[in-house]
Amino acid sequence: MADKVSGNQQGTARRQFAVTGFATGGDGRAARAKERGRALRDRVPRERHARFAPAPGRPSAVEAIEASNAGRLAALVPIRIGRMAATPFAFLRGSAGLMAADLAGTPVTGVGAQLCGDAHAANFGLYGDARGQLVMDINDFDETVPGPWEWDLKRLASSLVLAGRETGASEAIAREAAQHAAGSYRRTMRTLAKLPALDAWNAVADEQLVSFTEAHDLAEVLRKVGAKALGNTSARFAARSTTRTADGGWRFTAAPPVLTEVSDATAQAVAEALGPYVATVPAEVRTLLSRHRVQDVAFRVVGTGSVGTRSYVVLLTDHRDQPLVLQVKEARPSALLPHLAGAGPVDHEGRRVVLGQKHMQVVSDTLLGWTTVDGLPYQVRQFRNRKGSVDPAALLPGQLDDYARITGALLARAHAHTADPGLLAGYCGRNEALDDAVATFAVAYADRTEADHADLLAAVRSGRLPAERGV
Repeated sequence: MADKVSGNQQGTARRQFAVTGFATGGDGRAARAKERGRALRDRVPRERHARFAPAPGRPSAVEAIEASNAGRLAALVPIRIGRMAATPFAFLRGSAGLMAADLAGTPVTGVGAQLCGDAHAANFGLYGDARGQLVMDINDFDETVPGPWEWDLKRLASSLVLAGRETGASEAIAREAAQHAAGSYRRTMRTLAKLPALDAWNAVADEQLVSFTEAHDLAEVLRKVGAKALGNTSARFAARSTTRTADGGWRFTAAPPVLTEVSDATAQAVAEALGPYVATVPAEVRTLLSRHRVQDVAFRVVGTGSVGTRSYVVLLTDHRDQPLVLQVKEARPSALLPHLAGAGPVDHEGRRVVLGQKHMQVVSDTLLGWTTVDGLPYQVRQFRNRKGSVDPAALLPGQLDDYARITGALLARAHAHTADPGLLAGYCGRNEALDDAVATFAVAYADRTEADHADLLAAVRSGRLPAERGV
């Protein structure tokens, strides 16, 4: 009689499960992913990423800016133009759509990831997690959308060249910063591909970031930024920007043109929109929010590319009169959307921003959500949740390289949440072919941006574009 087969005997056939939402197939998936990545080099050699040439019929910088002003509050457009006119780096910060149009004609592997969409060097920084501990990551997602991973990397590299030029660094150092960002991206992706999936998801912890990227010259800068960020809270903003009313409540104190009063009707509409917003946050956060009441609403100008969009701050207080400030910010369609083949409109732009952010960050603001005000989509988030940032255009040359490596590593970690790190690691490879190509592209695109910035200045001088400086 044949022996019975015990389920725990060596050699017992492994059970196979097909479960929706989980991986299928046998072992060796990582190795096969790397092989598929290497095979992509035959179709898109890494050296091809050096190419950049403006497409025929490319809109001028002025035309692109005028088009992007559509739908913005006209009274704030001069502030936007003034901020973009400050430097070529500032121009790049406000022209994500123009760069997306240029990137649409560049080589791509066809591997998609959730993109930041505006991954320039100033959109990385510190912020507080739910317990007030500082985290460093990408921190702006207005343009987030699925797309080619190369677009984020090339935007980051180009911005580093412009930041380097603004600091007075030599051209060699500025180019090297772009090269180091791409190299750090490539090496980090290789590291992530070797880790278990859960470890890779949370890899490059903040306390290890400096040593992981060999960014020791930047350690003191990050320490100072972190110390300042710890005090950048809702309570501090409220202490400086509110006043007690006769009935014992609180109101924002206007500080035009950045912080201004809104009509009673607008304040009511924004306050009422917080009801639907609460339904978009986790259940435990709803309990927290239910212990606050709305005190006031004001309009606050934000950002560079975002200037002219509708953005409100809402003052709430708890049972002990302690403040919490929320930002309710208009979410416009991603500037990348018209340049992505096959991409279509989304159901709610605020939802797009919030879910994109959660896809890319290891830790996100627990108060992130979305709502609709007067028919327009908005994202909602905590205002001043210990945010701090490094100004890449104010770094010393030796620090710029360190910052480039940190941002390259953070971008790789963010992309690896939605793209297979093994696939990208296989394509990026061991040598510096991709690094050199991306750096060459970045220098060429920085040159293009400087020319675009010059066109903007000419339009301001001629009176075609109104600009308000220093705001």
